[in-house]
Amino acid sequence: MSFVTTVVLILFGLYIVNSVYVIYNLFHVPTCQGGTRQCLKPHGIINKKLEISIYTSLEEKIQNINKRNSNLLWKSDSFSVSNQFTESINANIPNETRNNGSLYAHIYVYQAGVSPFESEYVSHASAPLTMYSLPRDESINLLSTEKPKKSSVTSNEIPVTHWKPILNFHVLNEKVEFERQAIPSEIYPFIRLAPNKEYLPVLYIDQLGVIYRYLKPVNKSSSEMQLKINYAPISLGKLRIWSSVHHSLKSMKDLGFTDKDLDDVRGIFTDTNLFLLALTFGITVLHLLFDFLAFKNDINYWKHRDSMVGLSMRTVIWRCVSTFIIFLYLMDEQTSLLVLIPAGIGVLIEVWKVTKAFKVNIKWEKGARPSVQFGQRTSKEKETEEFDSEAMRYISYALYPLVIAVAVYSLLYQPQKSWYSWIVRSLVNGVYVFGFLFMLPQLFVNYKLKSVAHLPWRAFMYKAFNTFIDDVFAFIIVMPTAHRLACFRDDVVFVIYLYQRWLYPVDMKRVNEFGVSYEDQGEEDKPHKD
Repeated sequence: MSFVTTVVLILFGLYIVNSVYVIYNLFHVPTCQGGTRQCLKPHGIINKKLEISIYTSLEEKIQNINKRNSNLLWKSDSFSVSNQFTESINANIPNETRNNGSLYAHIYVYQAGVSPFESEYVSHASAPLTMYSLPRDESINLLSTEKPKKSSVTSNEIPVTHWKPILNFHVLNEKVEFERQAIPSEIYPFIRLAPNKEYLPVLYIDQLGVIYRYLKPVNKSSSEMQLKINYAPISLGKLRIWSSVHHSLKSMKDLGFTDKDLDDVRGIFTDTNLFLLALTFGITVLHLLFDFLAFKNDINYWKHRDSMVGLSMRTVIWRCVSTFIIFLYLMDEQTSLLVLIPAGIGVLIEVWKVTKAFKVNIKWEKGARPSVQFGQRTSKEKETEEFDSEAMRYISYALYPLVIAVAVYSLLYQPQKSWYSWIVRSLVNGVYVFGFLFMLPQLFVNYKLKSVAHLPWRAFMYKAFNTFIDDVFAFIIVMPTAHRLACFRDDVVFVIYLYQRWLYPVDMKRVNEFGVSYEDQGEEDKPHKD
């Protein structure tokens, strides 16, 4: 084990220990042991009969809300903090909102029988029901004679008002006594004090449930919009995590990430429970670790690789081309930067591998003019190339007709954004659905040579671990369906590689990844008889 790998594993272990410690402290706050001056206690109103009212208003600040500038959206006369519920209603949209304006929801939790605008014992919170976003590209049938309707506002102009169809909110269901001088920063913004200096029920509106792809455009004819109201009690630890994630997303948006980029992160926290969230955190860290180790070993392998004996040249070229096509597809689908950036780095690495496979050497001659030279191939490399060519000939009989058939089907029956989008989608469907066929030449070369000693097995195993981890991500992270299917496709290929590893054990007479056999190396080390 190298020094760099040892350091990375130590740092990885320390990070895991620190993360577990931080998460434990989020769920366990020390109970205040002092008197009223030192401790902030919950108000007894939470044990009484409560009501809840939700108002809509054009006013954002809750201090400016009154009966005249707000409309009652929904009310419950028997609200219980511990009872979860869901309501679907139709919300009236005022003219100002239809004309590219905003609308806000104001939630009040208070003792039954009083007015939320007059009582001092009211928990309140507000959140926007609308947000500004660019209109989405419209998909059409490219062979249809009908032209798409042109919107008065295009993606090149100003954003338009979009409706958030889901409103999630929570009330803290734990009676926690905080130290007044040590209130957790994640909880402090939601603390509302009663006149007797006790805190009222902690009300929290969950903005993580706002998913970009669920937004509905609001136009002048949108007099009503459907709204789904979800309530669930929340624990102290979960509230602190949700609040921290919300602030982290704000920071990511300030750094240039768009709302669509952040959808993947929101989906993890809204579509999964705490157990799956903890599992996601664990496999994410493992994925990063294996990514680093695979990247390090793969780069080291190709850096010292001077021969293509036993390696499929066409598989290397195919990986480069397919990685580039996938990158174009992810860009066309406006995929999250969390997926797009690693894909772009992968393209650069695959291009570098192709230059190593063809033994490309760039020399700068006089006058700053580059000269590209290709190295000569040995007889062993030519033998490998013959096996490679034979495998590709068999594959082409099935590959090309299938790719053409899928492209024609997509053109006839599926709407597309543009001809460019159709071309990229057709190519990527060929990559995803039939991409495993291009991995078969390497399997065929292994079969002909009856050896797998030439493969970078350490990097392969790290990638295999990540492939199985990707299977879990395929159910958690939002991604194109074709990309999700490709994760399971790679499992089959790695299982076959492992079978060949067992079937063809390393032969000391065969060359290793550096083109040297162990037997020859032993003979070179022996002294001469002279």
